[in-house]
Amino acid sequence: MKKILLLCAAGMSTSMLVNKMKNVATAKNINVLIEAKSVEELQENLHIFDVFLLGPQVRFKKNQLSEIAAEAGKPLEVINTVDYGMMKGEKVLEYALSLIK
Repeated sequence: MKKILLLCAAGMSTSMLVNKMKNVATAKNINVLIEAKSVEELQENLHIFDVFLLGPQVRFKKNQLSEIAAEAGKPLEVINTVDYGMMKGEKVLEYALSLIK
C-alpha cells in the first residue's frame, strides 16, 4: 500500500482534496492511504508515509521541509496551484504516485 500525506498550515484546507483523491483511488481500485496534516507534523510522520505534498499556501517552507524528507529518503513536492484550487483529486493522486520510487 502506498501512503501519501498532504501538508498545509493546519491540515484543514487539504482535507477536501484528500477526500477527492480517496474517491478516485477507490474508483480505480488503487490501494492507497491518504491523509492531511499540519506541516508541523512532518517529522513524526516521516517513517509512516512514502510521499509528502505541500499545499500551495505553505510552498515557502519547501526548502526547509525537503531537507528533512530527503534525509529519510522521501520525496516532498508542492501541489500544483491550479490542481489544488480546482480540487483535481485525480491529477494530484497521479502526481503523488509518480513521485514514489
